[in-house]
Amino acid sequence: MKAYFRKRTLKFNKPAGTSRGVLLTKPSWYIFLYDKNNAKREGLGEVSIIPGLSIENEAQIEAKLSEICDAINAGTYEFDSPLPAFPAIKFGLEMALQDYEAKGSKILFPSAFTKGTKGIKTNGLIWMAPMEDMFRQVEKKLDAGFRCLKMKIGAIAIQQELEILGNLRKKFSSSELEIRVDANGAFSFEEAGEILAKLSELEVHSIEQPIAAGQAKKMAALCKNPAIPIALDEELIGLYSFEEKKRLIEQINPGYLILKPSLLGGFKASAEWITIAGELGVGWWATSALESNIGLNAIAQWIATFNTEMYQGLGLGNLYKENIGSPLELRGERLFYDTNRKWNIEFIS
Repeated sequence: MKAYFRKRTLKFNKPAGTSRGVLLTKPSWYIFLYDKNNAKREGLGEVSIIPGLSIENEAQIEAKLSEICDAINAGTYEFDSPLPAFPAIKFGLEMALQDYEAKGSKILFPSAFTKGTKGIKTNGLIWMAPMEDMFRQVEKKLDAGFRCLKMKIGAIAIQQELEILGNLRKKFSSSELEIRVDANGAFSFEEAGEILAKLSELEVHSIEQPIAAGQAKKMAALCKNPAIPIALDEELIGLYSFEEKKRLIEQINPGYLILKPSLLGGFKASAEWITIAGELGVGWWATSALESNIGLNAIAQWIATFNTEMYQGLGLGNLYKENIGSPLELRGERLFYDTNRKWNIEFIS
């Protein structure tokens, strides 16, 4: 087996607003595994980071990928090696190796989804923006058939965000429209309690990461508030042993876990969180983390193996001006794998 990698900078179709600022571009690296004696043995994986959220930075990724590819080419790399400081690389390698074993088919987890007969329920993501723009995003998602919306909050005035949510709830009851919000740690502990109460009045399904990660005692106190369930997202990043993961969930006792394989170290690491959630009676769903269609495809196929009807956070790759052509297709609120459509990786070749 031989290996090499290429970097590509993905450019957003329009600025992507978060509580950490506005994203215009996002870096991804693509790992290629191949057998020079067998053209059918090839694998492709994506290493995707979100600057400011992922624990790795670009320089670290480049250096580590060069080191790993050199070791693979020398025949000395162990794919089971832990990479605690590089969860995105671990995920990319896991993805590439599975594709290599699948002879480059991109079918990593065969299921009804990859046969094209079953779709995955997804939420419609509403990006932070001026209020009128957010209203337009909401209307577009509803017209497309979404019945679960996830709204980023914490960047504009909370009263404006509550107004948007209030108008939504006037038009659609909680049985007609599920509303999730994601604060990305935007609020202080002191203000979070009041915000949770107001969100509860609007029958919001859940809030992701109301306060910044690393405040387990304060997060546990918020989770005791009966207002609305709290979902942990950034709080899960940087934990690797099963024991420390379980201790965190036992301490905080959240309503849900949000699983992003690129940030958590891949499928095996994410599956540990699911095991813990099951043991402790905590809900979960998975989301992509702004990957291109290579990473999105892998995450969607993995999710499909759990046969869940929970809404998942799988943003289609039309976020970007250029992307990899794929069989992935949104039909209303469900993501499908169209077996009649072919892959086109010219963008990264």
